[in-house]
Amino acid sequence: MALSNNVIGAINFAAMLLSIPIIGAGIWLAMEPDNSCVKILQWPVIILGILILVVALAGFVGAFWRIPWLLIFYLIAMLILIILLACLVVFIYMVTVRGSGRPAPSRAYLEYHFDDFSGWLRRRVQSSYKWDRIRSCLSSTDMCSELNQIYRMAQDFFNTRITPLQSGCCKPPTGCGYTFVNPTYWISPINNAADMDCLKWNNDQNQLCYNCDSCKAGLLANLKKEWRRADIILLITLIALICVYLIGCCAFRNAKTEDLFRRYKLGYT
Repeated sequence: MALSNNVIGAINFAAMLLSIPIIGAGIWLAMEPDNSCVKILQWPVIILGILILVVALAGFVGAFWRIPWLLIFYLIAMLILIILLACLVVFIYMVTVRGSGRPAPSRAYLEYHFDDFSGWLRRRVQSSYKWDRIRSCLSSTDMCSELNQIYRMAQDFFNTRITPLQSGCCKPPTGCGYTFVNPTYWISPINNAADMDCLKWNNDQNQLCYNCDSCKAGLLANLKKEWRRADIILLITLIALICVYLIGCCAFRNAKTEDLFRRYKLGYT
C-alpha cells in the first residue's frame, strides 16, 4: 500500500507541474495587448489551470497522508477538469479554423476581412458597445505610432510584413487607392466605393481606421494566431495530463487491491 501511495503521490505531483504551462498560457495571453483589450480567453485558461493545480495538490495530500476520500475526490474532479480542458482545446480550434489574410497588390503584408472569421468571434467585437471599449484600448497603444518611426519611405512600408492588427487599424485598405505620406497618414483616395472602410479612414492619429471593419478583422486575426499557439500548449498538456491520470487510476486500483489483500491476510474479511 505504501509503495502504491508513493506512486500516486508522485503522479499527483506531476499533475501539479502540468498545471504550470496552462496557467502560463493564460498569463501570456493576458499580457498580449490585443487579448488584454478583448479579455475573452485568458481568464478561463488561468482558472482552469489553477483548478487543476488545486485538485492535484489535494490528490498529493491524500496519497501522502493516506486519505482515501481525498484520493477519490481527486480522481473524480480531475476527470471533470480533463474533460473541460479537452472541450476548451476543441472549442479554440473550432472558432479559429476560419479567417486568413488576403494578399494585396504589390504589398508584402496581408489584409483581413471581417466576414472571413467565425460567427462566434465576430459577435465578440461586433456590437458598438463592445467595440467602443476595445477601440479605446487599442488606440491607447503605440502599435501604429511605432510604424512612423520605422518606415519613412513608401516602398519600405509596402515591402514589410506588419502585424494583422497594424494592417487593419493603422492604414486604409489598399483598394481605396490612398497615396502614402507616412504609415499612418494617407491622402487622395482614388476609389472610395471600393470598400466601406474607405470612408471610415481618418488621418486623425486617434481615429485612423479604428472604426473600420478591417480593424476588427485584424484584431481577430491577431487573436487567432495567439489562441492557436496557446491551443498547442493546452493540447500537449492535455495529452500528458491524460497519461498521468490513467497511470494514477492504475496505481489507485493497485493500492485498493493491496489493501484488500492485506485485510484478508489479517482476517478482516
